[in-house]
Amino acid sequence: MIDENIKKLDEIAKKMESGELPLEKTLELFNEGIQLVRTCSKTLQEAELKVREIMEAASGEIVEKSL
Repeated sequence: MIDENIKKLDEIAKKMESGELPLEKTLELFNEGIQLVRTCSKTLQEAELKVREIMEAASGEIVEKSL
């Protein structure tokens, strides 16, 4: 899912950078892009939490490591 959202974000960025879209369409794409960024961010935060939980369960202690 996140891979699809990143691909969509890339497509949106290319369309917006083209400069060929009317303002209204550009704003629609911008809004869609913001929503995709929020979704991706939430997905990544959830994945990080799961990794931390797995690491805690495996060792029995809290170990913080950078991802």
